[in-house]
Amino acid sequence: MRVGVLCRSEVAQIEWAHSLGFRSVGMLKFFESPMAPPHTEWKPAATQLAARAKELDVRISAIGALYKNPLDPRQTDYAREVFHRAIEVASHIGVKTVCGFPGAIVETEINERGGNPVYKSFDQHFPQLLAFWEPLAKFAADNGVRIAFENCPQGAWHLPIMGYNMLAQPAMWEKLFNATKCENIGIEWDASHLMCQFIDPVENIHRFGAKIFHVHAKDAYINRRLMEIYGICHPGVAEHRFCGLGQANWAEIIHAFIRAGYDSDLNVEGFHDPVFRDHGAWIPDDLKGYGPTRCAGQKLEEAGLLIAKRTLEQFTAGTERL
Repeated sequence: MRVGVLCRSEVAQIEWAHSLGFRSVGMLKFFESPMAPPHTEWKPAATQLAARAKELDVRISAIGALYKNPLDPRQTDYAREVFHRAIEVASHIGVKTVCGFPGAIVETEINERGGNPVYKSFDQHFPQLLAFWEPLAKFAADNGVRIAFENCPQGAWHLPIMGYNMLAQPAMWEKLFNATKCENIGIEWDASHLMCQFIDPVENIHRFGAKIFHVHAKDAYINRRLMEIYGICHPGVAEHRFCGLGQANWAEIIHAFIRAGYDSDLNVEGFHDPVFRDHGAWIPDDLKGYGPTRCAGQKLEEAGLLIAKRTLEQFTAGTERL
């Protein structure tokens, strides 16, 4: 189990990760890379990427293909093409996991009492979910690749409210695993998305560890005093942080992963910490409501990454798979 970082699908980004001392990367933005459609001659770029990673002894743990909504009819054909290509690339360079969002069928109905639109339950849309993903999973299995879905709710307040991820909640994972015979379908796990729903990450690993194929290492902080005043649907009650700066027990989490036989790496996800980030640069949606900051102009993203790295490496030393 190596400690790594999420980065774009580029040689320069692998070199950047190596410069910070990370020995693993989870690739993101595959769909924007020269390996993705509509490029047809993708093998030279993939081979170059893998060769440079091997030269630096940086393991590519997973390819993050597309984090949008493949079940939106306007995106479905393109999403299928991107995931198909990501599986081919993963097989070509020896990466065993391709990741992304599963998507959702988003339908609304009008609440007759209030006149407001409300989401219809995702439960009724499992046939569409399976119809899209099972053929890709079978293609992936034939190529020695697994598919892992990230559990990010994509809804307001870090909750699965008006989001577009059918698999944001563990109860839906259970339904998926019971509904499919594709053993190579699993979860791209993130503790922060569980914590913001008041779910215990350690208990979650004990229950689902065998189906966790890749990890985004990110922490969360629940401000219970603020919650007791304003409730859970209030900015700042739940926020994402770098590992070690939130409330996750990483010793127990890593202990549980080893117990469960987890066979991949811990790739730190940055960008979301309200303090340890590059202030003045791109602001993720979950931080746009925070207003002015006394940290204006400070470049703290890499400092946060190194805090997370040191936090995790306390518990992974000696577990690295060479």
